[in-house]
Amino acid sequence: MPLKTLFIAAYLIVASFNYALAQDTNLKIICTRIDKLNTAIRDNHIKKKDAVAEFKKLITEVKTNAVTINDNTDWIFPVQGYNYKAIGGNNGNGYSDKGYNYLDGNKHLAHPAHDIFIADRNQDGIDDHTQHPVSILAVADGVVISSCNEWQPNSTLRGGKYIWIYHPKQNAITYYAHNREIMVAPGDIVHQGQKIAEMGRTGFNANKKRSPTHLHFGAYSLVNDLPIPYNTYAQLVKTQKR
Repeated sequence: MPLKTLFIAAYLIVASFNYALAQDTNLKIICTRIDKLNTAIRDNHIKKKDAVAEFKKLITEVKTNAVTINDNTDWIFPVQGYNYKAIGGNNGNGYSDKGYNYLDGNKHLAHPAHDIFIADRNQDGIDDHTQHPVSILAVADGVVISSCNEWQPNSTLRGGKYIWIYHPKQNAITYYAHNREIMVAPGDIVHQGQKIAEMGRTGFNANKKRSPTHLHFGAYSLVNDLPIPYNTYAQLVKTQKR
């Protein structure tokens, strides 16, 4: 191969690497800002009008910088070792989004999600069958836009330790709450089936003895660039078990 061709090839490789690095850096910065905004919304520390404008601005920037993520609608089940039969209620009737508004933060009404339960009779967060913590998995490729890895038993935060993942091709967000430990941070690109957390009992209600150990799993379509919940039961029924 001629020397000039080698130089051109090397230049293109370096340029491509630098472009990808710049995109990852931008995504990290943007997602860190969304994470801070999400916390402000959660804690009701921002006016709804301001929250709407800022969220729309930031999610548009995420879309621009997350074009290389190839997620799809063929999800895998988010709780390792379990399948849709672990979903609470009958045929997904535990889902209720009536009265829900993302902008209400921790004061929101309704239950726009499905609770996925494990065998944990003594409520220690350890699976009775495997004697190990249960892994929480990303249902599809995406980028973490918010997470919380701190929670105290006296906290009124209902989600406990949680993760929000944006899936660009689906233009949707998935939400994983009540975890004992989080393995990802805002700006991290995750892949389908990747362990992102371990199931726990964190959260105002989830920590109480009356609550069996479970994952609170929700999903939101972006409608006019704002999160609107939708029922994922039929989609979860079709998922593969890991």
